[in-house]
Amino acid sequence: MLWIAIYRQLQGAGSADVARGITETVFPSLAAAPYSVALGLVIHMVLALGLGIAAAYFVARVFPRLAGSWAEVALIVAILASVWGMNFFVILPAINPAFVTIVPYGASLASKLLFGVSAALVFRRAARG
Repeated sequence: MLWIAIYRQLQGAGSADVARGITETVFPSLAAAPYSVALGLVIHMVLALGLGIAAAYFVARVFPRLAGSWAEVALIVAILASVWGMNFFVILPAINPAFVTIVPYGASLASKLLFGVSAALVFRRAARG
């Protein structure tokens, strides 16, 4: 979230429209509500938490020997890049095509990769004690 907020500020745009776009994607009828930005942030964080838990669970179950390795870091980042691709080229264009135009693909991919690296480094540290 921080990366997108910084990116949007540097572009001369606010980041509220991104949070509002998240709300519009999940609850279209609430996009104009006065709390749509806050709701978008909550939705984003819940989805991010769920994605992080799912990725950690998947990797731990399917590739337990990778725990704490750099290969695990690479796998987590690859998984999140795949999720980004599915979101921005399949899911979002089908349910809210306007959302994919709010932030350029490169910036949104960078955001997802930064999330992946952050999550993977947390997993690596946890595995190493």
